[in-house]
Amino acid sequence: MPLEALKNAAEQLKPRLVAIRRELHTHPELSMEEFETTRRIRGWLEEAGLPMQTFGLQTGLVVDIDGGSPGPTVALRADIDALPVTEETGLPFASCVPGKMHACGHDFHTASMIGAALLLHRNRDRLKGRVRMIFQPAEEIAAGARAMIAAGVLEGVDAILGMHNKPELPVGTVGIRTGPLMASVDRFEIRVTGKGGHGAIPDAAIDPIVAAGSVVTALQSIVSRNVSPLDSAVVSVCRFHAGKTWNVIPDHAELEGTVRTFNPEVRRRIPDQIRRVAEGVAAGYGASAELIWTAGLAAVNNDSAMAALMTRAAEDLGLTVVEAQPTTAGEDFSAYQERIPGCFIWMGTSGTEEWHHPRFTLHEDALPVSAALFAHAAELALTFFNKEGEPA
Repeated sequence: MPLEALKNAAEQLKPRLVAIRRELHTHPELSMEEFETTRRIRGWLEEAGLPMQTFGLQTGLVVDIDGGSPGPTVALRADIDALPVTEETGLPFASCVPGKMHACGHDFHTASMIGAALLLHRNRDRLKGRVRMIFQPAEEIAAGARAMIAAGVLEGVDAILGMHNKPELPVGTVGIRTGPLMASVDRFEIRVTGKGGHGAIPDAAIDPIVAAGSVVTALQSIVSRNVSPLDSAVVSVCRFHAGKTWNVIPDHAELEGTVRTFNPEVRRRIPDQIRRVAEGVAAGYGASAELIWTAGLAAVNNDSAMAALMTRAAEDLGLTVVEAQPTTAGEDFSAYQERIPGCFIWMGTSGTEEWHHPRFTLHEDALPVSAALFAHAAELALTFFNKEGEPA
């Protein structure tokens, strides 16, 4: 579709996309509970004549838009789940579900990609291949992408594109970068074991609280002294639990926290560094320490060719492109990128608060902008793969 016609068609869709976004916003559902959300998405797309696929999943769905001729397959992904947050926006379409809110803008992502699907479907005869729309559940608990992949949604897919709203960027601006954009997400637990005793007779005990407190402090040296200043990492202890009463030294203390990295080699080394610090510090107090490491998400790492393609798509539509600033938040879009080339971008929404805030809002003028961008990017990506890697 000519670019002006695409922008006009997207703008004409705006009232419909606003209504969709507001209905989703009013009825948020948490991860793996998105039954009504899935039903609503299915209804809106079936109205337009788009066939659904569930891949055997209870929530989330997939829509394939087949072009006028066979060719590659490019995927567009939207996440559909909400958060356990009590909304404080005062909007007329605020959440009607106590304690649940679309405080991360997944309602915007979903409505935008529905818009892209409608635009692509109207012009499917132009497509030289297939566009797969993935409406994914459970991003907030980092389970949805892996479930979709296990169900087979990436089979035959050549590349994937996605986005997250960015409140601090104005509508009409997108943030794009090659390489790491969002951090890997890993979890650790440390159990420090000493010897319990009477709080008034500490010399007869081995206090795990004192030892664990020193472990917390010592862990901070991992980033400052073991990670290159040219890289970055976060090691945060977020839970410290020990004892049950005021006058008894307990037998053990438990620490729990998160590690965030961008460099895979840094990520690989940190568990051993944490183990060495915890065991060494605890031993100095006569205690012992055990590390339990739970690997989570890899970093969102943008393919250079797909990032260039997204940049071209944005510039074609007259959008402002800026260098995306990385964040140490995580995103399970990375699970797709571990298997196929992908690009994840920031979409400016002129918001008032950061993600997960109870007064999080965004500007709905960004809906047609996002829909047009991803419809155009999908068409460019099909052209790219049809040319077997030549510049699109």
